[in-house]
Amino acid sequence: MENKIIDINVDMGEGIGNESKLMPYISSCNIACGGHAGNLETMRHVVTLAKQNRVKIGAHPSFPDKENFGRKTMEMSCVALFTSVKNQIKDLLAVLNEENVPLHHVKPHGALYNLAATDDKIANVIVEVMKSLAVPAELYVPFNSVMARVAVKNNIPVLYEAFADRNYNADLSLVSRSEKNAIVEDADLMFQQVLSIYENQKLRTAKGEWAMLKANTFCVHGDHPDAVNMVKSLAGKLQDKGYKIR
Repeated sequence: MENKIIDINVDMGEGIGNESKLMPYISSCNIACGGHAGNLETMRHVVTLAKQNRVKIGAHPSFPDKENFGRKTMEMSCVALFTSVKNQIKDLLAVLNEENVPLHHVKPHGALYNLAATDDKIANVIVEVMKSLAVPAELYVPFNSVMARVAVKNNIPVLYEAFADRNYNADLSLVSRSEKNAIVEDADLMFQQVLSIYENQKLRTAKGEWAMLKANTFCVHGDHPDAVNMVKSLAGKLQDKGYKIR
């Protein structure tokens, strides 16, 4: 391939404390901004690390639910959700302005991300927040999702994302975390999954079927049990294949 560039992104500022060990191997980060985790202090810490490592910075807003780490759907009005998500991103923007670094992207977290992928109402809330920010940030979205369609329709730039460390169902939804095979535990399998998606737009699902999936950015969760070693291995294997992580 002529343009062998892959973006590796990691969710950060979620209380794990492994950010400094992950930064050297990634090209973008998604910073929790108070919804499911994080506060101004943790945001400043991760922004400083990202700036030092020349890592692109994204906002990682969520349903405002620290108790459940943003992984359960909340019943909220569109107005309340819009206000919450926008305020979370604005808090991170304030930190970025202090450090004179730009916001590169926005990536919803957990249940909000999954719901926006399939629900027009929630997808429209996310896109309306993007439009209201008046900054040239991209939206990280699942391929062929409602959120992607709504964003493109509204001229919001998107980057298709896939999860390097999660297994998928045939409909491209993620295998539930309640299932034993939800997480990819083997570094070689994770690398093969990323390579298959990027080079062939094909994903082998949890049941062994093939599904079409396009992505230019690949996420490894910062709270993965072996996140640092998995990210280091993935970056190294991709670089050995001639890819640049950026």
